[in-house]
Amino acid sequence: MRAGPSDTAPEVEELLVEGYRRMSAREKVTRAADLNRTVRALARAGIRERYGSDLTPEEERIRLAALTLDRETLLRVCGWDSDEHGL
Repeated sequence: MRAGPSDTAPEVEELLVEGYRRMSAREKVTRAADLNRTVRALARAGIRERYGSDLTPEEERIRLAALTLDRETLLRVCGWDSDEHGL
């Protein structure tokens, strides 16, 4: 079942896989949404650490978007030039 190197013991990995198999679709979607919120919160914390906690909510959202969107999209949608302002 392994896709590549792992630091998880095979027995533990099998327990995890079995747990995921027993989950309903709703539980899986909820788990994925929770993980996504956690990743975004960590990314926002990193942005505040790099650029200061006095960012406006709009600038924080744009900098968060800049982590995943290309420069052209940022320019078109947000008017934000990542080459000028950084990520």
